[in-house]
Amino acid sequence: MMIYLAGLVGFLLALTAEARVGDSSNVPFCSETEQCLLFNETCKTECFEVRHYDSAKLVSATERSWTMWMALMRSFRRLYAYISGDNEDGVRVQMVSPVIIKMENKTTFTKEYTMSFVLPAEHQANAPKPADDDVIIEELTDVTVYVKTFGGWMNGWSINRNVGSLSSCLKSAGAKFNEEYYYVTGYNSPMTTKNRHNEVWFVAVGEPKCSSKN
Repeated sequence: MMIYLAGLVGFLLALTAEARVGDSSNVPFCSETEQCLLFNETCKTECFEVRHYDSAKLVSATERSWTMWMALMRSFRRLYAYISGDNEDGVRVQMVSPVIIKMENKTTFTKEYTMSFVLPAEHQANAPKPADDDVIIEELTDVTVYVKTFGGWMNGWSINRNVGSLSSCLKSAGAKFNEEYYYVTGYNSPMTTKNRHNEVWFVAVGEPKCSSKN
């Protein structure tokens, strides 16, 4: 009986883990891939949203550069090669939305940029090992984030403007968040010209501040 219960619990935990990367129809703005990184919305205010993400496996590449787009181009090439079969199993890996970019929040000549692709549900438990030593499998740990959404094309100006706006909103609300870095996420192909969906995230510290005002 105990063995049966242990097996059942393990099975349920596996289902729960996989369920956080799943059918894109569960996310209204995730329409270009079959699977999406899922989340629970805690609350929404006039200028930010609070979300909780369970742990999920990512494939990532990090670059340090004086220009964001040079770093991201190099990282993208490595990650695209990985999902195209440049891994020890030689398998193609399904693309999942969003693409996640972690950026240092400081004014220095060079910055570190980490681009990540979310691994699909079928590879969450056992991801193919990267053939490129500069590509790693890592985990987005269980996290609560403050989110601001913006449309149009993602560029340095739009990112900085929305990061600044989100930071100001959070400070006005008395919210505590990690100011050392932030995330930028994109849900669209470069070929998509209309109704683009982008986001900036700050990681919440402690109990998130929220307002019932919508």
